[in-house]
Amino acid sequence: MNKTLLYLAVLAVCISSCRQSSESDSTGPDSLAIKAINDSSLTNYLSVIAADSLEGRKPFTSGETKTINYLKTEFEKLGLEPGNGESFFQEVPMVEVKSVPADQMIIKGKSSSLSLDYLTDFVAGSRRLQDQVSISHSPLVFAGYGIVAPEYGWNDYKDLDVKGKTVVVMINDPGFADSNLFKGKNMTYYGRWTYKFEEASRQGAAGVLIIHDTEPAAYPWSVVRSGWSKSKLNLQSQDNGMNRTVIEGWISLDKAKQLFEMAGQSDALMTAARSKDFKAVDLNLTTSLIVKNKIKKSLTYNVLAKIPGNKRKDEAIIYSAHWDHLGVGEKIQGDSIYNGAVDNATGVASLFEIASAFKKLPKKPERTILFISYTAEEQGLLGSEYYAKHPTFPLDKTVANINMDMMGIAGKTKDIVVYGFGQSELEDYAAQSAKKQGRIIVPDPVPSSGLYYRSDHFNLAKVGVPSLFTGSGVDNVKNGREWGLKQVADFTKFRYHSPQDNFDAKTWDLSGIVEDVRMLFDMGYRLSNEDIYPKWKDGSEFKAIREKK
Repeated sequence: MNKTLLYLAVLAVCISSCRQSSESDSTGPDSLAIKAINDSSLTNYLSVIAADSLEGRKPFTSGETKTINYLKTEFEKLGLEPGNGESFFQEVPMVEVKSVPADQMIIKGKSSSLSLDYLTDFVAGSRRLQDQVSISHSPLVFAGYGIVAPEYGWNDYKDLDVKGKTVVVMINDPGFADSNLFKGKNMTYYGRWTYKFEEASRQGAAGVLIIHDTEPAAYPWSVVRSGWSKSKLNLQSQDNGMNRTVIEGWISLDKAKQLFEMAGQSDALMTAARSKDFKAVDLNLTTSLIVKNKIKKSLTYNVLAKIPGNKRKDEAIIYSAHWDHLGVGEKIQGDSIYNGAVDNATGVASLFEIASAFKKLPKKPERTILFISYTAEEQGLLGSEYYAKHPTFPLDKTVANINMDMMGIAGKTKDIVVYGFGQSELEDYAAQSAKKQGRIIVPDPVPSSGLYYRSDHFNLAKVGVPSLFTGSGVDNVKNGREWGLKQVADFTKFRYHSPQDNFDAKTWDLSGIVEDVRMLFDMGYRLSNEDIYPKWKDGSEFKAIREKK
């Protein structure tokens, strides 16, 4: 009997110890801090940030004013100091362009023509700050992936003069179709739509049209449609966007196939483009399009708050999460407010949770903790691009960037996803913090989506700051990995960048976010009390940038 009681007592201690270790909140100076991160406070934040009253949080709207003032107020309530001198705000000069193309884009051949309907078959706009722009009888050229990547021996524009022409290019990069090319299924920046437009402009093209294909794009046509049916923002430039192509846009895969057929080509042309020996094809077709622009120059704002370090306050660790979404737009299923609950009210709420945890530490961190909520992420990572050019802390004193975007809402997982797996030593910190919870870090299960290049940390990475971007795991504790993957796929298909991305306290399971945020706090807490700088790993395209500083 005594042996049984002793066994039960030991077992109880072991269970308690394991549970405490899993929750990372049992001992140490950070125990109370970690407990400050909980589903109750998350719910309170989410109910405000994702509310209809903030009108989808689009820059240049009354929704922005309400949002950034709410962020400032909450940071003040938590006891944080302004992160930009004496201000919580950083002005970001931008220009809003509402581009309205003609209802149809007409493609003409020698003996036939093809009509593309706006929003259904194509979208188009212009970054040029002119009331009206146009291309007339612009020759169409299929330029494969539209990539110039010397390090991969790849040049789709080799021996090609595209001045006055409109290039038609594929989304993603060659690695999506052939794992021996580029980084295989791990999309590089060359696969991003932003890069396609940038390169076409560098080449002097008059126009550029990206062929949408759901799998390599990682989102359906509805996402393209919703984004391009609204006004778009860009950072203000000295040349008013005149260095960009006249027209940039997308066409649907079905219409692209019809276009090739009219040109006497076939789908095999896209397959042929997977070879570095592929040469661009003149389609012997032309297109014309008029786009009318409504232009507005103004300011939008990044929101910055900080907890100064008590020893090395000139060294900063950044936690970031963009506050913006898509505003009010095309009505879908009776709703026109794009609330962006997952994307990215979850990230902003997590910023507050981590700030609250740091403030509850019995002793201030040795390094400064800087919290940044960026503007205009949905417009092409613009707020973070501006910050990277105008940092409030020197970049060589910026220790790391931990970014939060689209946190999981399906409960606890056995793993946590690291996007761009293999980039920096921050992953080692994440692995140690995850281990305390009895979890592991894993690579992105859908690496072809290129998420490492699709959120704000990327602009900090581009200037050399080691940057970590995690996503909630997929191996769900209750329902398994396949179920978890299905939740991700369903969100992407039915709610991503749509008015259906709403907060629902009854159906959301925030326990997974709580664990993820506690893990990110734990690794940042460790970093905040060290005197070393994490490094980029060998093979990272950002390693050389940091080492030059």
